[in-house]
Parts: sequence; structure tokens; C-alpha cells
Amino acid sequence: SQITTLINHKDKPKRSDKTLQAIQRVGQAVNLAVGRFVTVGEAIANENRELKEEMSIACIEARRAGETIAQLTDVASLDHPESDSHITIFTDKTGVVKAARLLLSSVTKVLVLADRIVIKQIITSRNKVLATMEQLEKVSSFQEFVQIFSQFGNEMVEFAHLTGDRQNDLKDEKKKARMAASRAVLEKCTMMLLTASKTCLRHPDCESARINKDGVFHRMRLALEQVIEIVTDSRPNGENEMAPISIYSGIREFKNKVEGLRENLYFLSKENLSTMLEVILEHTEDFTDSAYTSHEHREHILELSKQAKMELEQLVSVWMQAQNQKTKDLMEDLEVAILKTCQCMNELKREVHNAATSLAADLLKYHTDHMVLKALKITGVEGNLEAVAEYTCKLSEQKEQLVEMCRLLRHVSGTEPLEITCIHAEDTFQVTGPQIISAAETLALHPSSKIAKENLEVFCEAWESQLSDMSMLLREINDVFEGRRGEKRVYLSLPRPGKHNANLKALKPVKLDTEEQAKIAKLGLELHLLTSSVDSETEKWEDQENEIVQHGQGMSSMAYSMYLFTRGEGLLKTTQDLFHQAEIFATEGTKVASALHAFSHQVHDDDKPLLLLEAEKLTSMCKQLQITAKASVQGKSATFTKVDACILKTRNVMTLLCQLLPLCCKLLRKNKAGNGCLKPAPPWREDRIRTSTNAHAPERRAETFGIKSLENHVTNMTFLESK
Repeated sequence: SQITTLINHKDKPKRSDKTLQAIQRVGQAVNLAVGRFVTVGEAIANENRELKEEMSIACIEARRAGETIAQLTDVASLDHPESDSHITIFTDKTGVVKAARLLLSSVTKVLVLADRIVIKQIITSRNKVLATMEQLEKVSSFQEFVQIFSQFGNEMVEFAHLTGDRQNDLKDEKKKARMAASRAVLEKCTMMLLTASKTCLRHPDCESARINKDGVFHRMRLALEQVIEIVTDSRPNGENEMAPISIYSGIREFKNKVEGLRENLYFLSKENLSTMLEVILEHTEDFTDSAYTSHEHREHILELSKQAKMELEQLVSVWMQAQNQKTKDLMEDLEVAILKTCQCMNELKREVHNAATSLAADLLKYHTDHMVLKALKITGVEGNLEAVAEYTCKLSEQKEQLVEMCRLLRHVSGTEPLEITCIHAEDTFQVTGPQIISAAETLALHPSSKIAKENLEVFCEAWESQLSDMSMLLREINDVFEGRRGEKRVYLSLPRPGKHNANLKALKPVKLDTEEQAKIAKLGLELHLLTSSVDSETEKWEDQENEIVQHGQGMSSMAYSMYLFTRGEGLLKTTQDLFHQAEIFATEGTKVASALHAFSHQVHDDDKPLLLLEAEKLTSMCKQLQITAKASVQGKSATFTKVDACILKTRNVMTLLCQLLPLCCKLLRKNKAGNGCLKPAPPWREDRIRTSTNAHAPERRAETFGIKSLENHVTNMTFLESK
């Protein structure tokens, strides 16, 4: 921007002092900016020996060009620059142009080299993960597995950070969606790898356990490879990526060509148009041949396909005549033919959209109770192999229905990122179905195995999670079709503006800028680590139905959303969203305090006074947070101060929660050992309701690669080893 100002300045005979000073300021600003930029480049060069020479040369060139521009614009002290021996921008404008070109080229070189270093870091991180995965596959002892998995967990966390930053930097929405899909696979598979490997170690002679584990490792390797393909913009063996063509994209391209005839009658052949329509109609066979398309939709699609052929024939006829003779009547007939053809294609588009979305809505509603998964868990624990075989057949049927649903939704998704999300969902159902079956078979063969039970639970949760994601995807597809893309959705636990808070009407939602995000990044990271600690503590509780545990998990989920906000990610998009979340978080904390008071009446222990004291402290801190979140502020500076205060107070509450959870867990165990009257933990948790946690589950899946849940498992390795 500054260089453009210099190059484009007009050479006027009279130059005021103001003009001379302005030119000098611009030149100095360019030189200072280059100096700061080059300092970073040189630091990168010192840390990366293999590119140090290239980077250093580019930095020297940039610095030299910046200094040249500063010298040529040093004109403020010259009363008559043209008569002075000193060369300036006025006597040598060509010199400024040359310096500017050198500067832009060297700056670009530095950026490209820095980007190569980032790519290398990701590849190196992937290679470390792959090497550790190979070790994990070969381990034969439980203790060795625990040690290697701890290392693997740390490497995956590093890989998650690197790829997350890269995903945010990607400008291509298609690549961004592919990266998000690959990282989602890695997140879920990391948890599966843990339980599948443990099951295999516990039951080394079990074939179904081995198949289950091999499937996880294979899928993780594919996902890691795809990340590298996206980062390096390459395909293995030089293959070109063949993007699947959807009905929507085909219709869009076809209509563009048809409407282009208004401007140019000769830019394409009639054979081209006919071929394009044939491809579209071939894809509609995915709907008409599907066993899940209703008779009514099938008939409408066939009728519209037939009509589309007739409209194109009429269009081609008029078009050919217009090429030979451009009369007014013929051009009017051509316009009518174009409109009728496009209208027919719009109707076809709406019909396939309705067919796909109505099927998806029906299937998601039908499978929302997860009856087959529950039955597999129960029959597996009973060791009933016949019943497990019966329900695995039902799960296979369900998988085929959901895979078909994803294929049809891909045709009507409307955007390339949503198409990729549909393909990812199809792959997930295709792979997870057989993995659930092998996990259920393992449990049926070893019904008393706790680890086999846990393993089946993990795979079932992945299936349920994908079904939940499909509901969100369906809403997005409908939004695109209806032209609502980009509207802010009212999310789950977020109160609607103006409904719960009288102060909201006067406030405008504000987003944090980059500088403000940087300031609260450290605070956000502390919050992130605390959520990992809280989750780790809640997992130690035998009774997951306990009110303290449920509210604690809800608070952890909300605190995690606030951490994502500090990174500019997640569902909390504006400061107002953050303040709403802080209020709900404080309310949840008050509920924990109430549960602690109730619990204190049941225990007879020396720690009881301490428990009550901590509960009072929690109540006080939550009230302070609520007051801060509800306080009305005006102006950017005041808003940022409020954001900072809310996150700081949330961090303090989470710190206290980290101390309270182990204390309560210890008291529960003492009480249980003393009188044995506590309720035993239920064998399965399928009926558990986690309002707050579920409210934010889609956010965690969509917006982050499970650094949080992964760190929990790494932390828990010590407990695993002791078992």
C-alpha cells in the first residue's frame, strides 16, 4: 500500500513542505516495516539450517531495498531537491520503481520460504506419528503400550496444533473442508486406537479384536496421508484428483452455458449441451434407482427428465435457426426457449432436493433412539452370540440406508465444502458400521471383559456422533438451498438476544481483532488446560449420573467453547455470545455449589468443613462472574476489558472446580467404604442426559481436532498403568 502511494505520486512543479514531509514519512514507514519483517525472517532462518542461506539472501535483498527507498524519499530537508547533488525520488523515479520491485520480490521469497518451513514441520510431525503408530501396532505388553501411547498422545497433540493452524490459514474452502474431515477422523480414531489396542492386548487370540484394531490403524494412516496431500497440494503417484460431479453443480454449469447463448450463439456446440444434460440425467438415476426414494418423487424426477430433453431439443432447433438468420422473432423465440429450459432444470433441482432431504429427515428421526446399538451392548454383555448376530444384520441394513442417504445428499449439497462433508459422512458410516460389529462380537465372546465393553461404547459413540452431525449438515444444506447461507444461527444453549437480558438491545455484537485475540491467548490456553483437568477428574467417578459430575462436565464444555473464542474459532462468534455463555457457565457453577451443600449432609468426615467452605467460595465466584457478564459497557476498549475479566473469572472458577472434584470423589469413596450405601455405577450410560455437554458436542467435533479429549487420555495413562 505504501509503495503504491510512492510510485503513483504526481510530479508537480511546486512541492509544498507538507508534501515533502508526507513522502519522507511514507519512505521511513516502508523501511521500518521491512526491518521488522526481515527480523522475523532472519530468526526463522537461524532455526532452519537447510533454508538459512536462501532465507538470509532474501532478507538482505529486502533490507537493502527498504533502505534504498528511505534514501530516495529523504526529501523533507531539501529546499530545491532538483538542483541538489543528492539523488531523490524526484530526480530518479526509476530507482524507486526498481527498489520497489526488488522489495516485493524478496518479501514474496521470504513468505514462500517460511511457508515451506511450515509444510516441513507438518510432514516431520506426521512422520513421528507414523513411526510411533508402528511401535504401537507391534507391542505385546500392556506396560509397554501405556508408555508408547503417552508419547503418541503428545505427538498427536503437536500434529493437531500444526494442522489446525494450517486449516485456518487455507483460503480454498474445498481444501479447508477436506482438512477438517481428515482431522475429524484423526480425532475420533485416536480414542478408538486406545480402546481397540487395549482390547487386543487383553484378548490376544481374539480374531474380531484384531480386525477391529487393524481397521482403526488403517483409517488413521489414510487420514494422515490426506492431510499431507492437502498441505503439499499433491496426489500420490502424480494422480489428478477426480472430484465427483453432483447434480447441483451439473445443473449450475448447464444453465450457465444455456444462458450464455444470449451473448454468443457460436461459443459451444449443440453436442456439448446434449452431453452435459445426459450426464445430469445419468446422476438422477441415483435417485430413481434407489430403494429409499418414494414412488411420488421417483415419478416426478422421471417426468422432469423427459421434459428437460424436450425443452433442450426445442432450444437447439431455435438456436440453429438463429445462427443462420438473426431475426427479431427468432431471437425472441430463443429467449423463450432459454427461459423454459432453465425453468425445467430449476424444477428438477428442487425435486431431487426434496427427495434427498425428506429421506434424510425420515431416516435421522427413525434412528434417533439408537435401539440397535443399545441392543448390541446388552446382548454383548450377556454373551448371546445369536442375538448379537441378529442385531449386527440390522446394523448393516441401517448402515446401507445411511450411506445411500449421504450419496443422495451430496448431489444436492449446493457447495463444494458441503459435498466433501457428505463424502466424509458416507465414509464414516461405511467404516464405523463393521467396526461396531467386530467390537460387539469381541464383547459377546468375552462378556465379562470391561475393556471390550468400553471399546464397544467408544465405537457406538462415534456412530451416534456422526448421526448428530448429519442433522446439522441437513440444516446447512437446506439453508444453502433456501438462500439463507451465512445467517447467524441461534445455537443450542446460547440465549436469543433480547430474550434473557434487558441490556442487550443497546449493545452491538463485536468480534475481537487479531491483536486482542493475541492478548487473551495465554488466558485461553490456561482455560483449555483446566478443562482437560476437569474432564480427567470427572472420568474417575464411578457414578457418572452424579449431579456434581454432570454439572462439572457441562461447565467444562462451556469453558472449552470460551477457550475456542480466544482463538477466533467455535460457535461463540461475538463478544455478546461470550457474555451469554459466561452467564450460563456461572449458573451451572451455582448448581454445583448447591449439589455440594446437599452432599455435605450425607458425609461424616473431618473434611466436611473444608467442603462447605469451598462450596461457599464457588457460589461467591459464580455471582461475581454473573455480575461481570451482565454489566453494560460501551466502546471497544471497555468491551475488551469485560471479555478479559469474564475469561479470567471463568478460569478462577475452573481452578476451584479442579480442586473440588477430587475432594468430593475421595469423600464418596470413604463413605462407600464405610457404609456401602452409595448407588452403584450403572453398567451402561445410554440413558444419560448431559444437557450442557450435548449442547456443545457438535462445536467440539466441527471446530477442533480433539486436543482436549486426547490430552485427557494422555493424562489418564498413569491410572491405566496402575490398573
